[in-house]
Amino acid sequence: QVSLVESGGGAVQAGDSLRLSCAASGRTFGNYVMAWFRQAPGKERQFVAAISWWSGGITNYADSVKGRFTISRNNAKNTVYLQMNSLQPEDTAVYYCAASSSGLRLGHAPNEYEYWGQGTQVTVSS
Repeated sequence: QVSLVESGGGAVQAGDSLRLSCAASGRTFGNYVMAWFRQAPGKERQFVAAISWWSGGITNYADSVKGRFTISRNNAKNTVYLQMNSLQPEDTAVYYCAASSSGLRLGHAPNEYEYWGQGTQVTVSS
């Protein structure tokens, strides 16, 4: 069992930056693929970014955030981060941290991840 707790959300202006953190506890964090998803009101949960546990952390991003967001992880601290720069109103959503123990794949579908945090709200105003 893995427990995930997100933090770092808030209300910002367009163009600002935020860094989200996800603290994991439980089983060996270093063997999990970690990801961030987001969900805006009335919309489906959407993949944002993922990072592997192998090869120093291979990353994968949604096209909508590529070049603006950076995912990273610190296995010693059992924490994954999402640095979000140049935020735009369309980035407004609840952001969720997720963990997957299966396979060698940076999945984009929510059902590929078995552990989820409670979410943290990010609101970007224009």
